[in-house]
Amino acid sequence: MKITSSNSGLLKNLIVSRQPASGFTLLEVLIALLLLVLLAGALYGTYFSVARATSAARERTGQLRDLRVTLDLLRRELSAAWYNSANRRLHFVVEDRDVFGKPASILDFTAFTVQRQGSVPSSDVMSVRYRPLEREENRLILSRQARDLYLESKTEPYPLTGEIEGFLVECHDGNAWVRSWDTALNGRLPRAVRVTVTVLIDDKPMSFNAMVLPRVSGL
Repeated sequence: MKITSSNSGLLKNLIVSRQPASGFTLLEVLIALLLLVLLAGALYGTYFSVARATSAARERTGQLRDLRVTLDLLRRELSAAWYNSANRRLHFVVEDRDVFGKPASILDFTAFTVQRQGSVPSSDVMSVRYRPLEREENRLILSRQARDLYLESKTEPYPLTGEIEGFLVECHDGNAWVRSWDTALNGRLPRAVRVTVTVLIDDKPMSFNAMVLPRVSGL
């Protein structure tokens, strides 16, 4: 049979049409999937690392803000501490305590305060008590309890901070710093008061201090 040029062209087209279509092999698909999994894993780890760092920074900022507010409140109230031996209700007491191996002083004193506005009667003297409260797993939080010295009944303490590692109150008697004070025995206010609050920052203990000079001399 003689093959003409037209038949030759038809044969070539038939051979070309029977060649397999170009595409990805199974090996190429598996390699692409592996690269995709590795990339997704890297992005997943990065995202959650950033999220954890952001959450830790937010928690640290809130913790430091609470400490700053607490120390400012302590400075104001301690600077207004008032004692007069002629009035038995007035007092300034610091108890040296240790809880879970951590300093946990109790600070209880009377101080001048601004009278309330409005129709609710109030005096200008309050009784304030700061003390660490014990929580589960050897945890401590600092609490505050305040009441009008003459008109209000005793209230429940409320938390001021998150977890703390220590609350230490020291009083200067004119010669040295001591960890206990009682106006019933000392007969006067301390010359100065130093408050130290210790917290964990990035799993490391850090101490923050407030030094206060009572403005009203004890009598």
